[in-house]
Amino acid sequence: MSDVAAEYLSRILRARVSDIAIETPLERADRLSTRLGNTVLLKREGLQPAFSFKVRGAYNKMRQLDAAARRRGVIAASAGNHAQGVAMAGRALGIEALIVMPTTTPSIKVDAVRALGAQAVLHGDSFDDAYAHALELEARDGRVFIHPYDDPDVIAGQGTIAAEILRQSAESIDALFVPVGGGGLIAGVAAYFKALFPEIKVIGVEPNDSNCLHAALAAGEPVRLDTVSLFADGVAVRQVGAEPFRIARECVDEVLLVSTDEICAAIKDIFEDTRAIAEPAGALGVAGLKRWVEREGARDRTLVAIESGANLNFDRLRYISERTETGAHAEVLLAVRIPEEKGSFRRFCGALGNRAITEFNYRFSDAARADIFVGLKVSAGDVERRALLDALHADGYPVTDLTDNEVAKLHIRHLVGGRVRVPDEVLTRFEFPERPGALLRFLNELGERWNISLFHYRNHGAATGRVLAGIQVPAADAAEFRASLARLGYEHVDETDNPAVQLYLTG
Repeated sequence: MSDVAAEYLSRILRARVSDIAIETPLERADRLSTRLGNTVLLKREGLQPAFSFKVRGAYNKMRQLDAAARRRGVIAASAGNHAQGVAMAGRALGIEALIVMPTTTPSIKVDAVRALGAQAVLHGDSFDDAYAHALELEARDGRVFIHPYDDPDVIAGQGTIAAEILRQSAESIDALFVPVGGGGLIAGVAAYFKALFPEIKVIGVEPNDSNCLHAALAAGEPVRLDTVSLFADGVAVRQVGAEPFRIARECVDEVLLVSTDEICAAIKDIFEDTRAIAEPAGALGVAGLKRWVEREGARDRTLVAIESGANLNFDRLRYISERTETGAHAEVLLAVRIPEEKGSFRRFCGALGNRAITEFNYRFSDAARADIFVGLKVSAGDVERRALLDALHADGYPVTDLTDNEVAKLHIRHLVGGRVRVPDEVLTRFEFPERPGALLRFLNELGERWNISLFHYRNHGAATGRVLAGIQVPAADAAEFRASLARLGYEHVDETDNPAVQLYLTG
């Protein structure tokens, strides 16, 4: 047993969270187990009173504060689950809690914190802004800062999940799949598992665009990511905690990265087995489990995924539903060129056979050819997808596979309506912060200097909105345009040469 595992085994055994946290069930996911050929067990932390595991660590830390510290009160920075955990622990222990939250935090989460009796202070556009302000208030007011993950007592509180899993499982566990944000959860459960059953694989799961632990393990030290996606906002952390990293490098077997579509498919998997809806971060464990089974060809194993939370804004369900089928490899999105002539549409549909069509977008734009955007249901996996592409090519249809094309899934499918050539047009995909004035700032920086030729906005209930903008930028203005984008500070990707843009918008 390593020293770090032994140290945290002792801490976790002494942690007392049952005063506030329930022992959540470890449930067999029957449908998923049958489909994957393995026993899949879900640790249902979304059933906690605050719908997240975070209450465990917050309470374990706060119950150990002495009387003087309790009188001063506590402070935390959070955009959601940790905030509610601290607020709930504060109410249970009679400790005044102040939570600094970004101004972009959805109102449902702010209201939940206030309903639990804590003060909510909105500051800045990001977690980093809120965190810096919380440290200022800590220094000014003398409150005790409750870190969401980089604290031994918080880590030990999260580690109580491991003790419950081992007590609840009647079967020998082969692998455990754990969502990773700042690292507090995986550090606690990995240390406990490796102290008692080192043969059990402990596998972290991160979004491929919020991969702070994966990057740290590759570099041999914590590194700060330039950007993180906010889709799985519960794990949108730029840098893993120092203490979680120290534990993870000894106790975590590997970290898997999954896509947004795979996370959405995992949310559906959990719903079909439990009739409960996990938040994106909460479904990471299942997404990683499915990827690992496919990679390893695993059969007849006992696999556990921690479903870590269920704090989901209702308006995100539309976006999640859209992405579910591609995430499960059960839908392909294709750009297909057919002749613009009588009967060609019918012949193309005949080539598709009896496959179910999920989407069909087309508008006349050229006298000689028609570019169709089509979605088709296929069997899970890539075998039928490849067979379909081969069959269409054999029939003489030029085909572009857009299934993994982000701009096609976010914007093009809603914009199909005919191409137009716009001089000097640059197509750029942005992430706009969901706050008052975000659009005006964009227009003040770019709209006065250059003409905006296209603008398509989509919100999916997160802290950012997705925008595809066409802007006419003469070649001589390229450097000035880049400087304006830098001043604006919004995350962006140049999509001018994206094949979906070329096929359906610009030609």
